[in-house]
Amino acid sequence: MDSSRAMTTARPFRFGVVAAQAPSGAEWAAKARRIESMGYSTLLMPDGLRHSLAPLPALAAAAVVTGSLRVGTYVLANDFRNPVLLAKEAATVDVVSDGRFELGLGAGRPGAVDDNRMLGLPFGSGGERVAALAESLPLIKALLAGETSTATGPRYAAEAAEISPRPVQQPRPPILVAGSGRRILSLAAREADIVALGVAPTEAEAGVAERIAWLREAAGPRFGELELNMTLMAVGDQVPVWVSRQLGLTAEVLAGSGAASVLLGSLDEMCETLLRRREALGVSYVAVSDEMMETLAPVVERLAGR
Repeated sequence: MDSSRAMTTARPFRFGVVAAQAPSGAEWAAKARRIESMGYSTLLMPDGLRHSLAPLPALAAAAVVTGSLRVGTYVLANDFRNPVLLAKEAATVDVVSDGRFELGLGAGRPGAVDDNRMLGLPFGSGGERVAALAESLPLIKALLAGETSTATGPRYAAEAAEISPRPVQQPRPPILVAGSGRRILSLAAREADIVALGVAPTEAEAGVAERIAWLREAAGPRFGELELNMTLMAVGDQVPVWVSRQLGLTAEVLAGSGAASVLLGSLDEMCETLLRRREALGVSYVAVSDEMMETLAPVVERLAGR
């Protein structure tokens, strides 16, 4: 399939920063304000029991000290939370942020088995976890849209569930679903507003194009409504600490691999690369680790909103 057909009309660029930690509330607030001041659209937070702040309270705190910055989960592990309670908490974050919340969900990282064990939860197969997410998504969406909803399982049961107050964003806050396999991306194509493409650090653009072809097939007529997101693994000569420590990868190695998640060169060259990828793949929502947000800031200044 010709990946250049990914989007009929290019969406404007927006950029997000993935951040997880701060040693104090004051420093977390300062980080959020700094991200906003550089023109980034969104502060995004991962989910996990270790190595990060709890995303929903931390995002609410960040929203209170900023005026335009959107806040989003990137992404919540579906296993960890009851969908009715999650809808209630998501609506609350949307209220306290004055309508700046994005709810990102996933089936759980393959390496998240330790978190599930600490919570006393089984860690099912990939298919089982995607099936559970497929159950929870319609329930969460209905509740956020102000509907009374009943679910009969097999994973989740709810009787005449409803939440209040309603979110500020209508009909509901946008839903982001992240994944890399065909099954979860097909689910995202049917249910999500934003799709975060899970891409290996060394994966070439052909692999991304294949995933987008799966999305197109599963989404059908609604494909053009999807916003496509991807995280950069290298900007300039920087890579996130976890990429270098856990995977032993450097910016030079990634550059030599032709990876789609690498952004190198001068400011003009980096901007041209993102413009070309948007034309070829349709990716307009670009995320970067907070370790690299200063390096990407000139690109954000030039391309955000274009």
